[in-house]
Amino acid sequence: MIKRMRVEPISTYLERYRKNGLVCPVTIANGVVYLSGIPPFDPETGEIKPVAFERQCELVMAQLKTCLEAAGSSLGHVLKCNVYCTPGPTHFAAFNTVYDRYFPEDAPSRIFMYIHSWPGPFDVEVDCVAVVA
Repeated sequence: MIKRMRVEPISTYLERYRKNGLVCPVTIANGVVYLSGIPPFDPETGEIKPVAFERQCELVMAQLKTCLEAAGSSLGHVLKCNVYCTPGPTHFAAFNTVYDRYFPEDAPSRIFMYIHSWPGPFDVEVDCVAVVA
């Protein structure tokens, strides 16, 4: 059985940008949670604003945590993360500093990929796969 979940306010924020109907950033199938990549939304307005890279990382990781918990999972149940980032000489180290706060022990498998650009003023996005707690 497949279940697609809206997670508020993130689904509403995504709909502003995607403009193609309802958005469900979480899919659950057979006890596995698949979380779509989410840009660094301002938690109060839902806007994507140019902010420091470290702040973007914090916003993305906090939203990842919110979505996982809504799905009945948690950061401790993440199996793999995919990190997409624009090139920057300090981005890898800066991201790791934030990531390590969210996964202080037994961090999940991860890939860190540089991409050329986004259709918005942000530099990082993370998706993941987890199991239901």
